[in-house]
Amino acid sequence: MPVKKYNPTSPALREKTTLVFEGIAKKRPERSLTLPVKKTGGRNAYGRVTTRWIGGGHKRLYRIIDYKRDKRGIAARVAALEYDPNRTANIALLNYSDGEKRYILAPADLRVGDNVIAGPDVDIKPGNALPLRSIPVGTFIHNIEMRINKGGQLVRTAGGYAQLMAKEGGYATVKLPSNEVRYILEDCYATIGQLGNVDHENVTIGKAGRTRWLGRLPRVRGVAMNPVDHPHGGGEGKSKGGNHPTNPWGVPTKGYKTRRRKVSDRYIITRRK
Repeated sequence: MPVKKYNPTSPALREKTTLVFEGIAKKRPERSLTLPVKKTGGRNAYGRVTTRWIGGGHKRLYRIIDYKRDKRGIAARVAALEYDPNRTANIALLNYSDGEKRYILAPADLRVGDNVIAGPDVDIKPGNALPLRSIPVGTFIHNIEMRINKGGQLVRTAGGYAQLMAKEGGYATVKLPSNEVRYILEDCYATIGQLGNVDHENVTIGKAGRTRWLGRLPRVRGVAMNPVDHPHGGGEGKSKGGNHPTNPWGVPTKGYKTRRRKVSDRYIITRRK
């Protein structure tokens, strides 16, 4: 989708850009595939803020996405391409030949009226889902499972794609958008093609109010706080006291490793950094 610019009739519009939603259906989502979203304000079950700077924002309906693609061998027709406020990628409404309806993530080359299908022996075309063992090496893929029948977990954002590099010994070698290269079982499913809405990364928010629509509150810098609120707070003039950058609870930031060793680490060939 192309990016739309505005005449600078006000300071807010000078840098603002939006997407032109060409080919996106202007209709309410399929009612049977939606759920209400309750706002948390960043608070947990005890009412304590666990994630800061969250609050407000426009009301949303959650669209139930089929990440598993477990209707195997049943053809579906793309009824509509729709906007989803809960993610950066667009979604496609599928009407299956047995009457069921489902949403999937929409690849870049998928059009209304196209037919898609999931299964081990289907054609290599955008929107079709296959196990990695059935996909040719070099193919662009998205919505990749990490465990068999768990559903796609990798590569689900707008414009995202991974590349199948090799297959050997029951494992496929996949290069992810972060440049991480890892092993994934050949029986895990993935969907063919690059995800749509590629121009999403070129959009400029342009004004503070538009960020508030997304449910994000202003972020206050630690150096602007008092010492009681942040280790960087207080001092005469602009100063953070000479200590290393930390979060409000004293944990170092900027490169401090917090990741624990996971069982899945042994499947990583090349790390993203």
